Amino acid sequence: MMFEWNSLSLRDCITHKKGYAFKSKDYQEDGTPIVKVTNLTDNSIDMSSVVFVNEDIAKSNKSVSLKQNDIIIATVGSWATNPASVVGKTVKVPSGAQNALLNQNAVIIRPIDEKIDKIFLYYLLKNQSFGKYLVSNAQGSANQASITLNDIYSYQTTIPSLLIQKKIAHILSTLDDKIELNRKMNQTLEEMAQALFKSWFVDFDPVHVKVNAAGREDALGYKVGCTSDAELEQAATALGVSKEVLELFPNSFVESEMGMIPEGWEGGSLSDIAVFENERISQEELTQKNYISTENMLENKKGIRDASSLPNSVSVPSFEPRQTLVSNIRPYFKKIWLANISGGRSADVLGFKSKDDNTNEFLFNVLYQDQFFAYMMLTSIGAKMPRGDKKAIMQFSMALPSVKLMQFFSMKVKSFYTLVANNHQEIKTLQKTRDTLLPKLLSGELDVSEVDI
Repeated sequence: MMFEWNSLSLRDCITHKKGYAFKSKDYQEDGTPIVKVTNLTDNSIDMSSVVFVNEDIAKSNKSVSLKQNDIIIATVGSWATNPASVVGKTVKVPSGAQNALLNQNAVIIRPIDEKIDKIFLYYLLKNQSFGKYLVSNAQGSANQASITLNDIYSYQTTIPSLLIQKKIAHILSTLDDKIELNRKMNQTLEEMAQALFKSWFVDFDPVHVKVNAAGREDALGYKVGCTSDAELEQAATALGVSKEVLELFPNSFVESEMGMIPEGWEGGSLSDIAVFENERISQEELTQKNYISTENMLENKKGIRDASSLPNSVSVPSFEPRQTLVSNIRPYFKKIWLANISGGRSADVLGFKSKDDNTNEFLFNVLYQDQFFAYMMLTSIGAKMPRGDKKAIMQFSMALPSVKLMQFFSMKVKSFYTLVANNHQEIKTLQKTRDTLLPKLLSGELDVSEVDI
């Protein structure tokens, strides 16, 4: 109840530490990670694309070392029209970022323990009222906004007793824990599919196993694979698959322009299995849930979020379920999504359609490879904002298995992506529940005094 809550300014209950301006010349590929503003996600930190510094630099900057559940606020960013990088973005440090160092343009916020619970403070700063307050006080140019420490410290709010704070934090963090669990499950499912794809179609493990199990050579000195049921059973057991699966793969390798590939396969390119989608959809049919632009595609293969705005054009390129969408701007961000709905996309998002029926998941895994994104960058146009070259993209080389094998793989992993889509929908439901509860809990509208924790 509001009469049990006390008014205070944030300066009465928090301390801070500003990030350090690390020098780009000191960045390296391993060591102590540096967290930049660009690594901040909606609620956490993406550690997959951080840079590193050596031990000596890390030791001299221990003051900006992060602890789990620290709160980070971005003091430089965009205006509210670009929510993905908005100034004042607030995240909680995950366990995976423990001991990382915070770069400039952000600040670590920590509570004065006897006054406010750390997790409650995080949700207090995640509330829309705080974000709007910061944006309204920001200064800057048309493309960049900044806030000061005084803006943060001057925020006026009300808080309940520590016990009620902990109960509110428990309710909200339980929802966030389930959201994070679903995200990790989705990542695991996609990694499992990609690992199987790599084993079968990049490393050719089933063919190697068949060859090694037989241990014979043909007249030209090439090793050849299993010819008896016993040898096939032995090879299947070694690979951990059924004999029926192994029978789908050739028994030997042949030379090609790509090197040694399974016999019967061909050296080919992406254009042999895919085309660009060229259909269009009316702007009237678009919503924030079915419009995909490069802005609402997530980095590092993490799918999509709802769009923050819709295009003004009469129509846009369309996409259908099971097609693969890839952001064509700055390919190094690795933005990719296997669509489970139909909708529209911006011209900077490429839509790939399989040439053969029931091979959508195979195509998605071809495009999901880091090797593909590296190729996109290598053949991209432009330096400041590299853009994939559509003609070059279709020349991405690959070993082409039979359509039957592509279909078999797609069928085998299709259930993975169905579960990914279901988890994603549950994430959106949980987020909506959390975002609905958040202001009501933080205003005292909902009484949690009887909640057990």
